[in-house]
Amino acid sequence: MSDPPAFVVRTADWVADGEMLRAVRTEVFVEEQQVPPELEWDEEDRHAWHVLATTAEGAAVATGRLLRDGHIGRMAVLKQWRGKGAGAAVLTELLRIAHAVGLDDLALNAQTHAIGFYARFGFQAEGETFLEAGIPHRVMRRCSINRKSE
Repeated sequence: MSDPPAFVVRTADWVADGEMLRAVRTEVFVEEQQVPPELEWDEEDRHAWHVLATTAEGAAVATGRLLRDGHIGRMAVLKQWRGKGAGAAVLTELLRIAHAVGLDDLALNAQTHAIGFYARFGFQAEGETFLEAGIPHRVMRRCSINRKSE
């Protein structure tokens, strides 16, 4: 029997949990990946569904968001938590929310190193590689007609 994950995943509220959501994204995107802060923050955060993974003690370790148009983004996992299932748990919860609110056609801009991760959840890469904030990305889609069973 495997040990339970050392984190808890839950939906988050931008107003109540914004400090923790911002902290993870700042560390991963702004500090680690050198994304300019003005590209990281937008008005979409106020209206998006957010998911947060925290340790048992309540420290934030991963986050992601789902926009009202079905776009998943701002997936961020602190370096020391990568490879431990936190990103998969956040994405699984975002997919659950999307299904619950009737969003069947989902899209995201995947950093090219993460294409395999998203492919495991039924996303398919399309189009050419492009730069977003100086980082190579590909558009990926997960449509109701090509979804794997959840």
